[in-house]
Amino acid sequence: MTTTPTHPREATVVEAAPKQLLIAGKWRDATGERTFAVEDPATGATLCHVADASPDDALAALGAAHDAQADWATHPPRERGEILRRAYEIIIERREDLALLMTLEMGKPLPEARGEITYAAEFFRWFAEEAVRISGDYAVAPNGSGRFLVTRQPVGPALLITPWNFPMAMGTRKIGPAIAAGCTSVIKPAQQTPLSMLALAEILREAGLPDGVLNVVTSSHAGGVMEPMIRDPRARKLSFTGSTAIGRKLIEQSAEQVLKVSLELGGNAPFLVFDDADLDAAVDGAMQAKMRNIGEACTAANRFYVHADIAQAFSDKLAERMSALTIGRGVSEDIQVGPLIDEKQLSKVTDLVSDAVAQGAQVVTGGDRHGGDGYFYTPTVLTGVPEGARMASEEIFGPVAPITTFTDEREAIAKANNTEYGLVSYLYTQNLQRGLRVTEALDTGMVGLNQGIVSNPAAPFGGVKASGLGREGGKVGIDEFLETKYVSIGGL
Repeated sequence: MTTTPTHPREATVVEAAPKQLLIAGKWRDATGERTFAVEDPATGATLCHVADASPDDALAALGAAHDAQADWATHPPRERGEILRRAYEIIIERREDLALLMTLEMGKPLPEARGEITYAAEFFRWFAEEAVRISGDYAVAPNGSGRFLVTRQPVGPALLITPWNFPMAMGTRKIGPAIAAGCTSVIKPAQQTPLSMLALAEILREAGLPDGVLNVVTSSHAGGVMEPMIRDPRARKLSFTGSTAIGRKLIEQSAEQVLKVSLELGGNAPFLVFDDADLDAAVDGAMQAKMRNIGEACTAANRFYVHADIAQAFSDKLAERMSALTIGRGVSEDIQVGPLIDEKQLSKVTDLVSDAVAQGAQVVTGGDRHGGDGYFYTPTVLTGVPEGARMASEEIFGPVAPITTFTDEREAIAKANNTEYGLVSYLYTQNLQRGLRVTEALDTGMVGLNQGIVSNPAAPFGGVKASGLGREGGKVGIDEFLETKYVSIGGL
């Protein structure tokens, strides 16, 4: 079944979430009181309507961020950190309601939604601690005639754009370092999942964030509201998580004002399983790397390369695990696989599987749309997927595991690197030397060595090549929101 009994708090959490724009600390309607619908992807039903911002609304939000920047930049770092810490505690306290809200607008099952809320909160806790660790330098000039003073200052008003697949964690991963660094911001959440961000903004207000430091603009026309802000000289920073195609356009637009840009873009993650791997551990890791967030993650394993000697055993075990997953509306505690985000994504996954099968791939399990309402696709394992199949070069963003074989290490590395993307790779081997060798040879910003999940607020997240610029999280995450100023001191 694709539907389950209604959760008793559904109406309550949706009603409690703000539906307006947040500009200069006030909730307000969009120009002309325009709104757009937020859909439950498990049923196709409308959950509610939220404000649909105009370009003028967006510029008003940027103006509020600009007006608040000078005061916020001089706000004591300890107090900036305490605001984030209080927000962290509120998020944890309200985890159940926030998880349910996320499940309703995005579709992921409640246990996964709870996990994301905890993960999202950790970015605030991490950057609360980093706010007081922004350091500089003081040194004697090499010729001894002067001194060098180096300090780091907030870059200024930041534009933040977040995707629908992790509607709260992608927000805290950007908002946390912006606040800690002393930057004001305007954030635009994805059209499909605005409610989690609106709820987060209200939590920050409760935690004591001053008016104008964070402004939220929701819109059904992302380009129409973002481009005027990007081209406005008051903006100094752009942080975007989304597709590579959109990222390229944003780089072009950002060039006009020479914005400091950080981009977390598409992925095409290879998952390598060598013949000496612990097979059960590799299957466990594959389930994590593939099925986290229903496969709708830039870090999701997209191409499975398995040594020919163990490919049959691996595919059989993976198919057994995938076929046993429970599919349905995520508000039920026993559901493991929720719907894809919308009809467009469901059609894409369906087309990618059809293309692979037409080119000779074999369906081991799944391979079709799950019946009933909503945008459900059956967890799928394919073998014999040819290199020419579209899913070998395109992000699947769904619960589909395509398996191809290899015979030696060099071939595995070559196949893994045969993509324009370079976000994350996974590999399983019990040979330490091989693990280090292959890790160094993989053209990705992150590697999971005998591990199916790499994301951690305390570690730098980001890719190379067409997967983006810059890093989020970890010690370097705050750097994206800071500029370095050098002062030369003479007369000594």
